[in-house]
Amino acid sequence: MKYLKQLIFNLLLLSSFAAVAGESLLLLYQDEEMISIATGTAKPLHLAPSVASVITAREIKALGAQTLDEALEFVPGLHVSRDQYSQSAIFSIRGIHSNFNSQVILLINGHPINEPINGSRPPQFKLPVANISRIEVIRGPGSAVYGADAFAGVINVITKRADEINGTVAGARVGSFGSKDIWAQHGTQFAGWKAAFSFERNTTDGDNERYIEQDFLNNSGNMNTQNTVYNSSINLEKDNWNLWLNSWNLKDAGVGVGSTQTLDPLGKQEVNQYTAKLNYKDKKFAENWQLESNLTYRTGDQQFHYQLFPAGTVVQLDSEGNIWTPGATSAGYAQFTNGMRGNPGGELEHGSFETAFSYHGHNSHLVRLAFGMKYDRVIAKESKNFGPGVLDDMSFGPTPGTATPIIPGTLISVTGTDNIFLPNSSRTVRHLSLQDEWQFARDWELTSGIRYDHYSDFGSTTNPRLALVWATRYNLTSKLLYGRAFRTPSFGELYFINNPATIGNEALNPEVLDMVELAFDYRPTYDLEMALNLFKYQADDLIAYGADGIAQNMHNQRGHGMELDISYTATNKLSLRGNFAWQKSKDQDTSEPVADAPGYQASLALRLRATHSCTLNSQANRVAGRKRVWGDGNRATAKDYTTVDLTVRCDYIAGKPLEIAASVRNAFNEDVREPSPIGVVGDYPQEGRSLYIEASYTFK
Repeated sequence: MKYLKQLIFNLLLLSSFAAVAGESLLLLYQDEEMISIATGTAKPLHLAPSVASVITAREIKALGAQTLDEALEFVPGLHVSRDQYSQSAIFSIRGIHSNFNSQVILLINGHPINEPINGSRPPQFKLPVANISRIEVIRGPGSAVYGADAFAGVINVITKRADEINGTVAGARVGSFGSKDIWAQHGTQFAGWKAAFSFERNTTDGDNERYIEQDFLNNSGNMNTQNTVYNSSINLEKDNWNLWLNSWNLKDAGVGVGSTQTLDPLGKQEVNQYTAKLNYKDKKFAENWQLESNLTYRTGDQQFHYQLFPAGTVVQLDSEGNIWTPGATSAGYAQFTNGMRGNPGGELEHGSFETAFSYHGHNSHLVRLAFGMKYDRVIAKESKNFGPGVLDDMSFGPTPGTATPIIPGTLISVTGTDNIFLPNSSRTVRHLSLQDEWQFARDWELTSGIRYDHYSDFGSTTNPRLALVWATRYNLTSKLLYGRAFRTPSFGELYFINNPATIGNEALNPEVLDMVELAFDYRPTYDLEMALNLFKYQADDLIAYGADGIAQNMHNQRGHGMELDISYTATNKLSLRGNFAWQKSKDQDTSEPVADAPGYQASLALRLRATHSCTLNSQANRVAGRKRVWGDGNRATAKDYTTVDLTVRCDYIAGKPLEIAASVRNAFNEDVREPSPIGVVGDYPQEGRSLYIEASYTFK
């Protein structure tokens, strides 16, 4: 009887603890965001089998962000740098990146927008934020779900639907550098359909104080950074159907320093991209089965107007009339009286479908089977005043002082000939993936997955993943993760020809990444959240252009590091959030640190509700420890910097649905510079202090 009483007491005590723990669990995680890109099915963030972050529309406003790039700057371990050709954004994650940044896949509403020429986002892709509902970010490999390019990370932007807009919203923003932004949104219902419409236009003259002290030709001057972006969307949904239509257009965009690291004040870029995605989702497709299918079509065009070298420049040419590079045969020198000019471009087309079946008839398993196909095609166009088909059968001066002949500025079309920069290219990809989420014990779940991709132009690849998630305590979650990812060579890396600086190589192998992660999510109190991530990876066959300009599998890279993210709600009016990321990555062949990636980053944000309707938001970002590329030992390391941004936002002014905000970015006018190659001595200066004022009104 004594032991029976003790057993009953223990059971009552255990049930009481479980009830308290369950109540505590609900309190701890009641406001937690869900995330879907980790597995293709929605999960609470702390249980997702990946290291992930979610940025909501509310947080985007608090950050004062105007573009996706600015919103991502606060993600631990993610640094937004700039490429050397047009100052397009580079998302450097855990020391893994390249100049074209094709190691990160960007999705909008689950659809990848990476284009096939460079394997990355469209040139100078800037996405306004007014229509963004949330941003989901995975740091680490995602190829087991998304295939190629989900290498160092996955970013999914989810746009607003009709229920989130609920009326008509109109807004405008003006600020430094001639910035003028407008947006309008409308959410409604008709004939059983929910419809959301969005239009955004962001325009800027660029910061004319972004001064280059010395370019490749020892000239100095301002960078060329103006641009205008139009982004329009329609979202229609009814029953199991959802249709998303999008138009993204870049107009009159400058080219940064210039495509040859020579100041190009005349250069312009124009990119147009049009997307249609049809989604069908039936949660009761059959007993214990769910079906989801996606059909996507995207078309667009790109046109670039480059002045590679200014008027009067004497250029050393190779035997084909292109810019001479080391290892090529020199044909002599010629003077370009109106500048060396090239207008590459082309038309791009993409089509894809995927169908996924999810089976949830087993108590402890959720199985997902997906298969699909995609098709990419590029039709290149080009006119120029150099290269084969333009300077054929000409003789050139043996020395710079005898530069002959004189080359005029007349552009000759080489479209449809063998003299173009890229032959018309296409590829078809078929894939099959299988994933199992297995809860094999009360507090344990194992997610395993594998994906097979077959490429028409280079072969097949298989990528597995394993994720063990343990609810260690009611307020502590532990994760052990392994993933493999790959990146296929882009059309440019494979097929570039007759190009001034870069030549393709059809013998390239895909890049391969293996990463192991250990992650902890700890919530000791209702007001304090802590996440710690440790990682180690090995990346092989990384592709780069050599000194001769030819694409090669040049690097094997090893790295490890950690990320710490802490969020604390001090009172109902004051909250703090900070993160710290450290990584150490080396080239395996040279044992030198990986160039240009921050050794450590730190961020701190403060949110203070000053009045019932007004909130003060401030954040500081520290970037440090960026090393030079091996062989560039004559320049000091890239300068560390700290920026501070401030935003004041007031909503429901005088009881009206009016929202106003004022923000200061880089408030202390820090000299922010992103690393440049050797040709640009002083690195790439970024925007200085800027001021913005915005207002929006909701019409019910």
